[in-house]
Amino acid sequence: MEHLTGAPAWTVALQESGFAFAIRDSAWIYPTANLLHILGLALLVGSILILDFRLLGIGRSISVDGLSRLTRPFSVLGICLSLASGSILFSADAAALASNPVFRAKMAILAAALANAGLFRLLWRRRIAERLHAIPGAAKLQAALSGLAWLAVGSCGRMIAYF
Repeated sequence: MEHLTGAPAWTVALQESGFAFAIRDSAWIYPTANLLHILGLALLVGSILILDFRLLGIGRSISVDGLSRLTRPFSVLGICLSLASGSILFSADAAALASNPVFRAKMAILAAALANAGLFRLLWRRRIAERLHAIPGAAKLQAALSGLAWLAVGSCGRMIAYF
């Protein structure tokens, strides 16, 4: 078990819980959660990037609204899988992860990416729903930032083990 000195008390309690012990003790729970986390990330980031690329001008013959309706279930499934499996992975090593600077960066970027998605929906959904062309520059900028943020979330997740 990781060194627990200086870790927030709630992370130590979580990591020392029976739930976390069961995760670490099982030959299947942690690896399965890890695979589901990667699958969730692929579904989430893949579906978001498709929509972001459309907003940036690729596939102009497809309406933004139609593509959004097509990709939304994959995004929702991806975020649900990622959050559920990520919670399991975090529980197993909560104290060390809470003090990991790359994990903290991942969480901050994740929060910003989710806020950006909500803000985008609020600002642009009705204005660009049926457009095939002429996506406003601010919407394109937000789409580009979205793609970068989600790629950064995945990249940070991969880098956590090295810091």
